[in-house]
Order: sequence, then structure tokens, then C-alpha cells
Amino acid sequence: MLKKYIVSKDYHSSRFDRWFKHNIRNIPQSLIEKLLRKKNIKINNKKVKTSYRVQFKDVVEIYGLEQLKDNHKKSNIKYKPTEKEKTYYDEFTLDNNENFIVINKPVGIPVQGGTKSFKNIIDIIKDTKYFESSKPFIVHRLDKETSGIMIIAKNREYAQLFTSLFRIRKIHKTYLAITHGQFDKKIKLLKNDLITYEKNKKIVQKAITYVRVLKSNNLYSLLELKPITGRKHQLRKQLHFIGYPVVGDDKYFLKIEKNKNKNKNLMLHAYKIKFMLNNKKFNYEAKYSIFFEKFLSKNLKT
Repeated sequence: MLKKYIVSKDYHSSRFDRWFKHNIRNIPQSLIEKLLRKKNIKINNKKVKTSYRVQFKDVVEIYGLEQLKDNHKKSNIKYKPTEKEKTYYDEFTLDNNENFIVINKPVGIPVQGGTKSFKNIIDIIKDTKYFESSKPFIVHRLDKETSGIMIIAKNREYAQLFTSLFRIRKIHKTYLAITHGQFDKKIKLLKNDLITYEKNKKIVQKAITYVRVLKSNNLYSLLELKPITGRKHQLRKQLHFIGYPVVGDDKYFLKIEKNKNKNKNLMLHAYKIKFMLNNKKFNYEAKYSIFFEKFLSKNLKT
């Protein structure tokens, strides 16, 4: 049986094999190549290779699709939000337009589901009014316990655009952090080689962050942090390395502070973000959480 599909704008210039796995079936690469070779799959009535870059409105013809089985061994179970949860992010929305949404991510919820988390932002907002005729694309990340500004694209074009802007460091982020100890005001720049491991492979990445002390006493400090690079857990690791761990951090902490640290909320907030798109400047600012505000007013009074 012959079936026809039209390539959407979201997948313009994507490799054919990628388009096929995302939209048709997640089958082995070798099988896709075999189907193309035997002309069981044609694009615009022509034979192509898996590396072909599909174009918007390309016509894909597939023969015998009903005989192809999905390669997923286990289907991904998505979180099903309640009707109340679908409107929950209305109060956290900073901007909403046809190409992206900007939210003030609350503390304690991951951006997407994983092995240790089920409930997540993407599964909650994808069926809301913000994505009625589109779907969410993640363009950057915040840790589960970090609050603050989060950009979520509504189409592949803008997802690729934001990803490129992040890669060439044209999106500027500012964080606020409350740390243990009286921070040394002479420290203006943090520059480290951060080490991570992927499948037993050691990866070393340079991390750069500018620092400014806003408030400080002999117990705590309020810092403004401007990361130049975007490494995993960058700010938390860098502050821990120099002896000023973020309050509430249960992963990067000093043993001497462990018993003192009764605060369960991570005092790290993505405060501001600015960038330019199509010659237009965008600036966003997100108010920190009530937990952050209470800790600040109690421990770092002006």
C-alpha cells in the first residue's frame, strides 16, 4: 500500500533519515537505506539517499509502511497533567509569541522527564493554549532545583536559531546566587577546566564566569553571575571549587557547611536574559522565588 506525506516547515533542511525516524517509524538505519535503494521510498518521485536534506513541502512516497515495525523496545510514558496544571504556568509566563515562549521556571521541577523524574515542564505545557498549533523545543536547560528564565521554542526554525545563538555566545544570561561565606570581592572572574564523564570517557571543558558581589556578611553572600560558557552545573561547580558553595546545594557542598545547611532550596536563580533577533532587542527579567526572597531578607539585610 502506498502512503504519501508532506514535509512540514519544522523539518526543512533536515536529513531524510532523521525526518523518517521522527515522523514515520524508528527503524534501523540499514533498513531505511535498503528501502531507499529498492525505491520503496521516493521523494518527489525520485530516488534519494539517507543524507538527502528534505525541503519544505517535499512529497514523500512510502510503499509497504504497514509492514515496518517500530524499533523502540519500550515506549516512552509521558506525564499526563491535570487541567489545573495546564493553567498553572500562566502566572509564570513572561512572554508568548508565535515563535517562542519565555517562562519563569519554578523551583523543583525538571524541564523534561528522565530516569529520576516523571513530572516535567515540557509534558505539562505541550497541550496548553501556548502550543495549540505547534510543539515545544528545548533550546537550553536549567537544573531541576534552579529557578528562573527559560526559553522554549515553538518551531524547529527558531529552535535552531536559538541553539546557534547560544553556541556563538550571543545570548547573555545573568544569575543570582546566595553562597556560604563572605565572598572575596577581589574575585571578578572564575575560570576553570570542568571535568565530566560520558560512558567512562573523560571530557574536559573550559568554564568562564564573571562575578560581582551585591551583598555580603560573615555568613552569606549574594552574587551576580554572568556565565560566558554554558557547561553542566557550571556555576555550582565553580563556586564550590573556590570554597563558596551555593546555599541549598546537596551535590556540591563543603563538609563543614553540611550540618549548617538546613535550607532545602537551591539559592540559584536565572535572573535576566538578553539577545537580539532579526535586529530587535529582547530583554527579560524574572523575579526570584518566595524561598529565595525569604532567605535573602532574613540573612542578608541591607
